[in-house]
Amino acid sequence: MTFETLDWIVLVSYFIVLLGIAFWVIRQKSKNTEDYFLAGRNVGWFVIGASIFASNIGSEHVVGLAGTGAAGNMPLAHYELHAWIVLLLGWLFLPFYMRSGVYTMPEFLEKRFDSRSRWFLAVFSILGYILTKVSVTIYAGGIVISNLLGLDFTVSALLTVLVTGLYTVLGGMRAVVYTEAIQTVILIIGACLITILGLNAVGGWSELKLAAGSSHFNIWRPPSDPEFPWTGMIFGGTIVGIWYWCTDQYIVQRTLSAANIKVGRRGAIFGAYLKILPIFIFLVPGIIAFVLKQKGVLSYEKSDEVFPALVTYLLPAGLRGLVAAGLMAALMSSLASVFNSSSTIFTVDIFKKLYPNTSEKKLLNIGRYATVAVMIIGFLWVPFLESLSKGTLYQYLQSVQAYIAPPITAVFLLGILWKRMNSTASLTILLLGVLLAALRIWAELTVTGGQTGIVASFANINFAHLAIYLFLGFVLVGIVVSLMTVPPSEEKIKGLTLSTLTPEQTASAKNSYSLFDIIASLFLILSVIGVMIYFTG
Repeated sequence: MTFETLDWIVLVSYFIVLLGIAFWVIRQKSKNTEDYFLAGRNVGWFVIGASIFASNIGSEHVVGLAGTGAAGNMPLAHYELHAWIVLLLGWLFLPFYMRSGVYTMPEFLEKRFDSRSRWFLAVFSILGYILTKVSVTIYAGGIVISNLLGLDFTVSALLTVLVTGLYTVLGGMRAVVYTEAIQTVILIIGACLITILGLNAVGGWSELKLAAGSSHFNIWRPPSDPEFPWTGMIFGGTIVGIWYWCTDQYIVQRTLSAANIKVGRRGAIFGAYLKILPIFIFLVPGIIAFVLKQKGVLSYEKSDEVFPALVTYLLPAGLRGLVAAGLMAALMSSLASVFNSSSTIFTVDIFKKLYPNTSEKKLLNIGRYATVAVMIIGFLWVPFLESLSKGTLYQYLQSVQAYIAPPITAVFLLGILWKRMNSTASLTILLLGVLLAALRIWAELTVTGGQTGIVASFANINFAHLAIYLFLGFVLVGIVVSLMTVPPSEEKIKGLTLSTLTPEQTASAKNSYSLFDIIASLFLILSVIGVMIYFTG
């Protein structure tokens, strides 16, 4: 991507605005852990929705989706249609989280089950964040910035960590969500420009469909498809989606920063609408790149080169700087989110559990130290990623999510929907889930082409179908173990399951939404269905 003076002016201006917002937030010093980790529970719905979107969309997401569109792998669009699952967060899960007054998802498991489930999810989440989200985002950021600015990869990765980590450590959750709001705006504007100018370059939407062919506009593949069967994308994808959007601290923490359930739900609804956008502003530009390459006016060799090639070909000076700012916004927002979520879990679910009498002031410092530790460990893990990924890291991580999501989804869903679900069943599912996920990864790494047997059969099950099988198995385990062991006490689970809500809580729930919320949610569901019907080739 070639930069000119005007591009540098735009990019520098973006950083001045971003750091100005961060500085303004940092000056409003956090008084306690609620301020630092949940922004004082006083964030508006617009900022919550924008933060949800920005946390989800990383620079590797932008570049990866454009490459996916160019390669014709449109079934992956199903993951972007998880917008309806974000509604599930606002309507089903969030009310239970907010009524319980928790800071974290592990803390909710302790309130619903026991401390063993809390410890398990806390340790599992932090390890998962460091070894995947933190290090992958730093790695992708190093590549993006080195390509944009011509710097060495290591210097670029270090710069990414230091700039993002600085305002995250000093400002906490409030700095994260407010900077993400401006980053979302920049990202969407930049990506929309690519789509609009790209459609103009190929002669419009009709010409794009005609030139690309039906395969590039079809998100549905038969159940026998080895990569993206529609059964796996719909049902397996839903299981993964519920884990990611409704139970992962990384996303849920944004809604917990709301003043009440109504504001948090509206933030989730707004975030759900934003979630539909990636199909049109990231995947469709990939299809545009494919058509432009067929016409001989655009050149790229690898999928990761699709988005930069489009930027160079389509955009004049100044706008290139804006899109570069959008890419860096995507990178920094994802990284800031995972820094903050990791430090929240460590401070609230590990340190405070070990030292319950620690003062609020010391907990604030522990949160900052934890953020720095996550930054350092994630950066040190980056060199191992390239050797482990062998060029397929993004797709591999997508499949790994299908192994770790089913047990957590099963525990949270059963915990909220069925009052008989107990702590023994929860722990059994979580431990069994880790064991089976480890076995699957081991099988994938050891099985070679043409090998037969039980291990090979297990390794070759489609990842999305495997998510379905595992989830159904864990639900069965949860039911059987719960019925064979002592039920939870009514007092402990009061207000934490659908059937144990008090009359006051039921009345409060009805007052937490309006006709507007219902209509907005129904329209979003209809929009998702409409997109699914349209993209049938």
